Amino acid sequence: MDKPLKTKAARRAIETALEKSEARLRRVVEAAPNAMVMIRQNGVIEMVNAQAELVFGYPRAELLGQPVEMLVPERFRHHHPDLRGEFFGDPRSRPMGAGRDLFGLRKDGSEFPVEIGLNPIDTEEGPMVLSAIVDISLRNQLEERFRRVVEAAPNAMVMIRQNGVIEMVNAQAELVFGYPRAELLGQPVEMLVPERFRHHHPALRSAVFGDPRSRPMGAGRDLFALRKDGSEFPVEIGLNPIDTEEGPMVLSAIVDISDRKHKEERIQSALKEKEVLLAEIHHRVKNNLQVIYSLLGLQAATVKDKEIQNLLVASQNRVKSMSTIHQMLYESKDFVYVDFSVFLDTFIPGLLIAYGVDPDRIKLTTRTAEISLPIDAAIPCGLIVNELISNALKHAFPAGKGNIDIELLQDGDGVVTLSVTDDGVGLADDPNQVRPRTLGLQLVSLLSDQLKGDLSIQRSNPTRFSLQFRVGS
Repeated sequence: MDKPLKTKAARRAIETALEKSEARLRRVVEAAPNAMVMIRQNGVIEMVNAQAELVFGYPRAELLGQPVEMLVPERFRHHHPDLRGEFFGDPRSRPMGAGRDLFGLRKDGSEFPVEIGLNPIDTEEGPMVLSAIVDISLRNQLEERFRRVVEAAPNAMVMIRQNGVIEMVNAQAELVFGYPRAELLGQPVEMLVPERFRHHHPALRSAVFGDPRSRPMGAGRDLFALRKDGSEFPVEIGLNPIDTEEGPMVLSAIVDISDRKHKEERIQSALKEKEVLLAEIHHRVKNNLQVIYSLLGLQAATVKDKEIQNLLVASQNRVKSMSTIHQMLYESKDFVYVDFSVFLDTFIPGLLIAYGVDPDRIKLTTRTAEISLPIDAAIPCGLIVNELISNALKHAFPAGKGNIDIELLQDGDGVVTLSVTDDGVGLADDPNQVRPRTLGLQLVSLLSDQLKGDLSIQRSNPTRFSLQFRVGS
């Protein structure tokens, strides 16, 4: 008696376990976020969940015990039993209709696109299949919207898979590359790359997929693409990684910059012509100023009156100042700006020679920063330096000994400070300081106004002329 009782108890335990397992399965199916439909081998619906009621629009009672073909659109219905038979003949988990568009049918007669996963289940009542059904209407709408956006894009758009195969192109890509769409889809993207760059492209593509982020392609390099007719053209390419259910892809936005390159070349050519013209202008101006300088020198040599000689030498030095600036512009690559510290180093020694100064008795010190002045500021500034140093050399040191300091600085706001300081006898009090009577100081005042600068004068102990003006906007 004990053995039958034990056998009966064991059987009961197994049944209980199966009941619990079935109840658990039902709870899992019921709570699933996707529509779940379980069918028998004859196609009769055995179980559905709440999401299936919601998706198909049927109450549960109208689904249970009915053929599953009621959920299949009419145009596919006659094939469905054969497909179902194939599945039960080879029961394994798989997606249904791989590579085909699948549709479900709602109670109201409307169709909707679906993805279906099939999972075989063995039960005491025989084999069944549990179908997980996903309504992909929204996804399809988003994909269609994406395709419309890509299609309408003003630039060529090419989407490729990780293996480099072209997955999608737009109308502009057909126009830019000269291929009809059918000749591009499914082909390696290297067909659009010139032969001389083609062998490097797979490695570059792998690097992009290895670090998927939006970026320009080939930053700092000239990029070229290849048309169907074999012609190359310059391009700019933006890369945008996209995650899809079929794996990562990259959407490339390709811009034909041929027109821009042609315009840049024309601009560069025009700039080159302008540079040549400006160089010639500065050269001729410098030469003409040299002629004037020489004529003034010849005139000074024939004049007996010492005061007139001094006036002619002063005029020579003014001409020399302007000539030096034009010489520097002619010799530089920048025909607009002058490095004024270099001008001072070049001009001042010649000025000392012109006045026959003994450098051991009158010492001249310069403290200058590298400051570039536009020519419309450099010329008046150079003339001011000439006048102030000349004035000091002529009048500040009756004993023929002293020091002159020149300082050139610029602050962060673009304000330039030029100061010329000497430890000579100083300036006599002048009631006409606002309108100085000497030509040199009149020039300094007028040129300061031209620079829209502020000129301050300390008349003695030491004597200092300080000019502040702004460079730039």
